[in-house]
Amino acid sequence: MEKKQFQAESKRLLEMMINSIYSQKEIFLRELISNASDAIDKIYYKALTDDTLVFDKDSYYIKVSADKENRTLTITDTGIGMTKDDLENNLGIIAKSGSLAFKNENELKDGHDIIGQFGVGFYSAFMVADIVTVITKPLGSDTAYKWESTGADGYSIEPFEKDTVGTEIILKIKENSEDESYDEYFEEYRLKSIIKKYSDFIRYPIKMDVKGRRPQEGSENEFEDYQEEQIINSMVPIWRKNKNELTAEDYDNFYQEKHYGFDKPLKHIHISVDGAVRYNAVLYIPEKMPFDYYSKEFEKGLELYSSGVLIMDKCSELLPDYFSFVKGMVDSEDLSLNISREILQHDKQLKLIAKNINKKIKSELQSLLKDEREKYEEFYKSFGRQLKFGVYSDFGANKEVLQDLLMFYSSKEKKLVTLSEYVSRMPEEQKYIYYASGETNERIEKLPQTELVSEKGYEILYFTDEVDEFAIRMLMTYKEKEFKSVSSGDLGIEADENQEKTDSAADENKDLLDHMKNTLSGKVKDVRVSKRLRSHPVCLATDGEVTIEMEKILKAMPNSQNVQAEKVLEINPNHEVFSSLKTAFENDKDKLNLYTNLLYNQALLIEGLPIQDPVEFTNDICKVMV
Repeated sequence: MEKKQFQAESKRLLEMMINSIYSQKEIFLRELISNASDAIDKIYYKALTDDTLVFDKDSYYIKVSADKENRTLTITDTGIGMTKDDLENNLGIIAKSGSLAFKNENELKDGHDIIGQFGVGFYSAFMVADIVTVITKPLGSDTAYKWESTGADGYSIEPFEKDTVGTEIILKIKENSEDESYDEYFEEYRLKSIIKKYSDFIRYPIKMDVKGRRPQEGSENEFEDYQEEQIINSMVPIWRKNKNELTAEDYDNFYQEKHYGFDKPLKHIHISVDGAVRYNAVLYIPEKMPFDYYSKEFEKGLELYSSGVLIMDKCSELLPDYFSFVKGMVDSEDLSLNISREILQHDKQLKLIAKNINKKIKSELQSLLKDEREKYEEFYKSFGRQLKFGVYSDFGANKEVLQDLLMFYSSKEKKLVTLSEYVSRMPEEQKYIYYASGETNERIEKLPQTELVSEKGYEILYFTDEVDEFAIRMLMTYKEKEFKSVSSGDLGIEADENQEKTDSAADENKDLLDHMKNTLSGKVKDVRVSKRLRSHPVCLATDGEVTIEMEKILKAMPNSQNVQAEKVLEINPNHEVFSSLKTAFENDKDKLNLYTNLLYNQALLIEGLPIQDPVEFTNDICKVMV
């Protein structure tokens, strides 16, 4: 029997493909099953135009059979089969696809797309097989053929005997090596898991002979092994079913079956689009954050299918980082794939799908916020931080997308509120959206800096996430209202009688304040009488862009470069402590220095900042007590 050589280009492509194109060897089974599905599809399409041909879907199937003893794995289909010319043209020239040619000739447009378009998938079999044998009988012919190859050295074709139309692909599986165990492709569980993973939604049944154990007839204690043919794949995916036929339980079950999470999803999104690009998607907004969500191990992305065949476990291009918590899948017949099926070309179809999905997720989150507030707040407690990171990242490029989804705890409402709700309640004279930062709501509630804003009746948003202030600085404004920290030097509040008294106290005690500033030289930018304090004696305010909370966060980062906020020590001129300061200034400068350091360290403690010298601080307290 004459052995024919692959074309030179094909030979090089085969060698490259076996060694580098496919990332996982198990992919070979997906490719061969997809080809088998194509072969059945071709009969279906011929039946549409050939009145003598009747397509009964129940008569068509794909079967996977393992024979460990003889080290063979066989994939059988009842599809259209191949002629000798088909074998020469499609299996003799790598990357020439019969499926693609068939598709182009028949201009398939009714939604039953041909999967295999690149003519390389078949040769993935050589990743696991030493010998590949194809026995095939074409529709409408009495002659069958056998094609056989051991790889890059060529192939042979000869007439053969086969009773039924269709194709058998017989793989002589390689022997185990130090690096690879090929015996796994004889294991029933392993084969079933590969089929379920990649080919679960092939539209024809994929069958296997499955072993079982049952009680012997007439006996309760004795058991016998048996084998029965089972259909392994689900065939009809949930995303191709009519939404009206599906219940919430169906979507929840799919979430669990696909292992998207151990929780129950808060919301599902079922998308079916038949426009410039056709695709279906089932997306989920999870209830709880995955344990590894903020770790390097977490991978964002949606499962990507092409005509029901899994192409990628995690297609990161389909989700922006700020929606990385979304789980689910996308199936499209229009994506441009490269020859290995598993690597996407970065083309306009993929970008269009991603853009549409992004809009849909935002729309569904807005609906959840509007119509199911409790659910949204539950979601926000898990993933609100990620939305705020989204506002901050990429230099604020996504702030318009995300700003209406943000929520913060409110000093007035004592619950989470949106920026829109805050602005809608602002009094006419209020210039800014006020916020205060701290570790917890309880600690912020007690901050001295909040007194003036609260006295005016203005609402304060509490920032407790490390990203909050950075996100707000990137946002800058919301509905033309600027954000203002309650610790800012200028709060933008109109002067009243109390503030006029403060201005007077500042003028009268300028020398005292200058002395305190010199005492704290290098620690604070200035010492001032406070316009914001009412009951508390002292607090820290800031000038400049970096706040105290931002300083704490930046200092905790590697290579922080010792970023410092421009701190201002503010003293309440109406507090008894101020009288003590004035007396000390007039009579005892050492005592004034002692008081100054004590007040500064107290202000640091209020802010949750470390005291530079705790021993000195405790000694200073003892001096006051003596």
